[in-house]
Amino acid sequence: MRTPETTPVRNVVFFPGRVSTRAMDRGAAMQRRIDSPEGRAQHGQRFATVEPVFGNRRANKRLDRCTLRGRTKVDTQWKRYCLVHTIEKLAQAGYAA
Repeated sequence: MRTPETTPVRNVVFFPGRVSTRAMDRGAAMQRRIDSPEGRAQHGQRFATVEPVFGNRRANKRLDRCTLRGRTKVDTQWKRYCLVHTIEKLAQAGYAA
């Protein structure tokens, strides 16, 4: 169960020894943006808009990994699952009638 408001540790980890200083500058800038009040609000909205889609894809549709090989086939399979997800949302909203 997720409890981000009570978790004492950040979910983002930076390893300064493995990346260039320029990349660290970008990482530090992103860390400041995420830690700002506006950044926290935007990041919090992600759990309500993006994460459920991937959870539904993985748990309900059982798409843990692609069953096809090749970029074109994988892209087609991914788009089919996205299409099914969108159609189900429209059906639940009453557009199927």
